[in-house]
Amino acid sequence: MATMQQVADRAGVSIATVSFVVNGTKYVTPGTTARVKTAMRELKFRGNVVARALASRRTRIIALLFPTTGNRFSPTTSQFFMSAAERASERGYHLVLWPVDPAGDDLDDLVSGGLVDGVILMEVRMDDPRVAVLTDLGVPFTLIGRTRDSSGLPFVDIDFETTIEDSLDHLEALGHRRFGLVLEDLDGTPMAGYAPHLRVESTFRRAVVERGLAGAVVTAGPGSDGGRQATSDLLAADPDVTAVLVMKDDSTAGVLVGLYTAGRRVPEDVSVLSIASSEANADQHYPRLSTMVAPGQELGIRAADALIEQLDGTSDDLPHFLLPCTLRS
Repeated sequence: MATMQQVADRAGVSIATVSFVVNGTKYVTPGTTARVKTAMRELKFRGNVVARALASRRTRIIALLFPTTGNRFSPTTSQFFMSAAERASERGYHLVLWPVDPAGDDLDDLVSGGLVDGVILMEVRMDDPRVAVLTDLGVPFTLIGRTRDSSGLPFVDIDFETTIEDSLDHLEALGHRRFGLVLEDLDGTPMAGYAPHLRVESTFRRAVVERGLAGAVVTAGPGSDGGRQATSDLLAADPDVTAVLVMKDDSTAGVLVGLYTAGRRVPEDVSVLSIASSEANADQHYPRLSTMVAPGQELGIRAADALIEQLDGTSDDLPHFLLPCTLRS
């Protein structure tokens, strides 16, 4: 097995520099770091992760916490995870996806066991008990999402308020005056109080009143069947609806089928706009859906940066970053 001295000789640096790269205990220029890592690969050098963690009291592992309830791993979620993982790797950390109980009852084992240096919390509710648990445990964390009052918390999030206003601007410009909003039915589930849905519904209801528009809100159960039933409920609430905003990827196909079954053509009779989704998801439907594309990649990068800067002590700022979805029509 290769030694640090052999790596140092191959890379043309001191053994101390190799130690800094391996342990992440001191800044090393990118060029030198690349030479050391190349030498490590060529010599098949394997650092002792356990010894390194004991010496530095750091594992250089961060966890992306995801609720164990329901089927909530969407293409947008995958974007968050992959971009955060890539960014963490660029900065010398490993990111793992860690399912946790929505109540946060199992967080103590994760944190107290010293398995991770910090966490990124996803799928945030307005009054999320996991935030209180993480605060009490004193573990560094960043949110992808916002609680009811996030003024004292580090977060990055989709600007849902601006996204809904932009969506209505786009559809109004097409001549629409009667709107429907389809959201996931979370009543009675551990995810009740899911912050994005509450923010979207609140903004939608306020905006249609302020603009003098008609607006109806319905919820959809799981899958395509849930989408078809939601469409039936929406048409019962407003038979003259001409524009539908859908924020539930797995039920969008059912919404389209429900409209077709009711004799409504898309987009000739009814415009359908997918909210906080992905281009890939929109392309799976016929006709291809107009979409407010979620900024998953940038928010994943921002979340990783915000947490790592806490861990490395490179910034004292409390990140509050909002980014709206962008329209792809």
